[in-house]
Amino acid sequence: MTSALPLSWRLRATAAAIVIPPLLRMTSLARLTAWLGAPRRPPRRPLQGPRSQNGLDDASLARWVDRVLGRLPDPWHRTCLRRAAVLYHLLRKAGRPVELCIGVRRNAGGPLAAHAWLVRDGEPYLEAEPHAAAIHTVIARFPEPHNVLAS
Repeated sequence: MTSALPLSWRLRATAAAIVIPPLLRMTSLARLTAWLGAPRRPPRRPLQGPRSQNGLDDASLARWVDRVLGRLPDPWHRTCLRRAAVLYHLLRKAGRPVELCIGVRRNAGGPLAAHAWLVRDGEPYLEAEPHAAAIHTVIARFPEPHNVLAS
């Protein structure tokens, strides 16, 4: 059984859910994710598991974000990209090593379909349908992997 989300995290998550979705329409995703994913300060100790010394239960946070975004109208209403962007920001600020992935797939005889999700330790993280990531081809990953050239 997961714990209740502390009030401080509910307030942070609600604020992020109000501020971030409109920004997705106003700036490039690369610029926005650079801001969203920048940690405020390095964690004092390595964070282990879904719950850490900062009192955050990641699954409870995801449920709260889903609830908030689900009740708001456009441009806030829940989509996979809005959800992933809000959670990416909150979890990175909490010191979690998550990545934001954007992928596409072609529906049989139809248009491209896109999906956004989080990855932690190489696996979809906090996804209701983790298999959805496997059927999409990743076209963007944040933070962007650094290309290191051997000299």
